[in-house]
Amino acid sequence: MSRTASTVVLRAFGPLASLDTATRTAIVDRAATTDGTVRTRTAAIIEQVRARGDAALFDFARDFDGVSLAALEVPRAEWDAALVTLDPALRTSLERAAKNIATVHAAFRPSETVCSPEPGITVGRRPDPLQRVGIYAPGGRAAYPSSLLMGAIPARVAGVNEVIVCSPPGPDGRPSPVVLAAAALAGVDRVFALGGAGAIAALALGTASVPRVDRIMGPGNAYVAEAKLQLVNRVAIDSPAGPSELLVLADSSASADAVAREMMAQAEHDPDAAVIAVLAGNDVAVLAQDIRDALDAQLAVAPRAEVVRTSLRARGAIVTMPELDDAIAFTNVWAAEHLLLVVRDDVRATALAALRSAGTIFVGASSSVAYGDYMTGANHVLPTAGAGRSYSGLSTLDFVRWTTWQEVTPAAAASLAEDVGRFADAEGLPAHAAAARAWGGAQ
Repeated sequence: MSRTASTVVLRAFGPLASLDTATRTAIVDRAATTDGTVRTRTAAIIEQVRARGDAALFDFARDFDGVSLAALEVPRAEWDAALVTLDPALRTSLERAAKNIATVHAAFRPSETVCSPEPGITVGRRPDPLQRVGIYAPGGRAAYPSSLLMGAIPARVAGVNEVIVCSPPGPDGRPSPVVLAAAALAGVDRVFALGGAGAIAALALGTASVPRVDRIMGPGNAYVAEAKLQLVNRVAIDSPAGPSELLVLADSSASADAVAREMMAQAEHDPDAAVIAVLAGNDVAVLAQDIRDALDAQLAVAPRAEVVRTSLRARGAIVTMPELDDAIAFTNVWAAEHLLLVVRDDVRATALAALRSAGTIFVGASSSVAYGDYMTGANHVLPTAGAGRSYSGLSTLDFVRWTTWQEVTPAAAASLAEDVGRFADAEGLPAHAAAARAWGGAQ
């Protein structure tokens, strides 16, 4: 059968083994190199918030968002009104998502553990909810109520005392109505019309109006990400975040149209998004070309075609490998934010168990990444750019800190005294040795 040549330009296409070192490095290394201007401007914004507090935030709203705010905080009555006036069908969808997020994260809630390594020694570790957290809900070109729900609801499930939301103001000086509606639905405590690096600085440092928080969660643009990194010595953050990304790990059982749809969906997020299909087997060369052709056909009718084309040209790839084990090894190195696994039923469980470095894994063709973005209850705040090798997706674990406690009875103290004393002597700490040996005769 003759084919029409695909016009899709990809960063890489074909057998992985045939790629030169530079191309292979380019598709694996997605670490963002922050523009020097972004670093410098972000540092200046943080310093302005540190020095001038609320006054700087009002100036940023005027300079960056084009609005003159009467107040930084959005009254609760406005969020409640936004929820009441929200399109009923959309409200139903948000409520369904909120319920699923709460259910899933409640199931993952951590619990206290107590153990006794020896008679008379008890050691416990308990999860204590953070006192106050900040949730950043992006705005600007688009509103993301889903990101607010993904941050605020797990915080509530974990038992956080106070949840503060910042979201950029629109032309009316308020965050998007759908974001305000999500804030009301999630039961947050306060909402501020603040965006960008200024919002992150206010949450990290505190101002007269904005309370300082213990941890900041939520995605944002390059300035938001940079502000988090610059302030990490003052406040805990979620995982380092960059542009959206997807790896589809598939064999010849996969549908080319379905794989292309998933690649399109993630590529439309951002011109810097990274999407790659890794095809395993000796019989996948035709599938690789079919996926490329399907991308071509879908781009012809895609509203955000130029964004997708730019993404595919810079960071898109369709690569093949003869063995599934080797493809899994490569996938673990790539450490995708979103990983879609589409392989034969008889190898699916084994492949899933071997995949250890993704933000979240979607198992089977019908498990579209879009479902996880909005509705399954799993969190969509995930590590990117290979950070999945050491970071996990957001969960209730991120909204607690762990308190370790220990108790030693007098009898156990007597049994420990001399061994501890010897350790202390060896380390040149005589006061430690004396404190331990004082209990040597206890019964």
